Amino acid sequence: MSNRPIETDYLVIGAGATAMAFVDTLLSESDARVVMVDRYHRPGGHWNHAYPFVRLHQPSAYYGVNSRSLGSGAKDEVGLNRGLMELASGAEVLDYFDQVMNHRFLPSGRVLYYPMSNLEISPDGECTMSSLLSGSSRRIMPKRKIVNATLADSRVPSTHPPAYAVAPGVTCIPLNDLPKIKRPHAGYVVVGSGKTGIDAVLWLLQHHVDPDDITWVVPRDAWYLDRGTLQPNDESFETTLGGIIDQFEAISEATSVANVFQRLEATGQLLRLDPAVEPTVYRCCTVSQAELAELRRITKVVRMGRVQRVDATSITLQHGTIPNDADRLIVDCSASAIVPPHADKIFDGKRINLMMIRTCQPTFSAAVTAYLESHIDGEDEKNALARPVPVPEVPNDWIRMWAVYLGNRVRWSQHAALNGWLMQSRIDSIAVLLRAVRESDTAKQALVARYRASMAPVAAKLPMLMAALS
Repeated sequence: MSNRPIETDYLVIGAGATAMAFVDTLLSESDARVVMVDRYHRPGGHWNHAYPFVRLHQPSAYYGVNSRSLGSGAKDEVGLNRGLMELASGAEVLDYFDQVMNHRFLPSGRVLYYPMSNLEISPDGECTMSSLLSGSSRRIMPKRKIVNATLADSRVPSTHPPAYAVAPGVTCIPLNDLPKIKRPHAGYVVVGSGKTGIDAVLWLLQHHVDPDDITWVVPRDAWYLDRGTLQPNDESFETTLGGIIDQFEAISEATSVANVFQRLEATGQLLRLDPAVEPTVYRCCTVSQAELAELRRITKVVRMGRVQRVDATSITLQHGTIPNDADRLIVDCSASAIVPPHADKIFDGKRINLMMIRTCQPTFSAAVTAYLESHIDGEDEKNALARPVPVPEVPNDWIRMWAVYLGNRVRWSQHAALNGWLMQSRIDSIAVLLRAVRESDTAKQALVARYRASMAPVAAKLPMLMAALS
């Protein structure tokens, strides 16, 4: 590696999904040059550590970068997502980002990509990149800004071992190793109730494990989104846009914070595993109705808090103990997924902190951030258009997210150029729905009018609900 410093406009830390989405839009909307430094051997970030059977939980149609489609836009014809828009596998996502890098970024001549590299920034702002293989280092001199695409610290079981103790003789594996099982076990204990826990349970059931042989440790129950209401295609127009209206009306007509969730469940916008158990978690996780039916086949659901220790004859939890068998396989799904970022704002002097500015849509948020960087001069104005949406953890965060995002969306609609760009965006699911509506389709036009009219009552009600949360 040469010792000569590399001059560039933007230094992007990371090459995960948000970094790729940001750089893609930056290339389209500016003449900037970019250096990307990443510790993985290929783009895709945490997808490089994903379990073999992982799939997106949202339709492929509005994930990824703005310039390149992911998937074919078809519906799944088999499996638990049957009848809904396709969900890309982890392998497809990695291949997609690899193609974006090798067929768009690098051929542009404006992107330099350094995989298998570490980046250190000194207190005085000096940036030094070092190879994880050769150890050689080189300075990078960004003329404009440093873009931090690593704030959303995605944690997965294969990279973060369980926080509980596992006694000798007990077999505990991350769900990544489920396909490596060589023999039947006396039973299976899935630890964790998030997306990975759901996928582990569904994988076992799909591979004909008897539901009675599965114990599911659910420290906290979660609200789920019904994936059937998140289908940005013409066939599902009424369901999807109508679902957004249902969410708006749940806010504007609610008599209390608790009543918001009662209304959301009554209209099918939110689902729960057990109708008798009140969820205390919300993480934007989606399930299909078929998946939920499968999950409800598990009768051995343990709700005693987090696991503290696993022994050959018992499992100790925060609020009790259950028996164990030395031959039961412990499937760890307890990693906390996305850890909330600690930055206060997105545009911060010579730094850009990539965070969500739309509820649970990291790649879309990164693309909008790049557009703002390319076309808006003042930092205050950019930040006013890009207020960070909280990473949800508890149900009340659903209201907090809407309060911030709806404010962003209203301000976007008042900015003609930005609004025009959004309406052409591939990864803006709302724009995808709205731009397909023909003027002659009076029924859909009426629903669009209802959608737009429902925003003002929501904006008026949210301050009261936010005050109640405080």
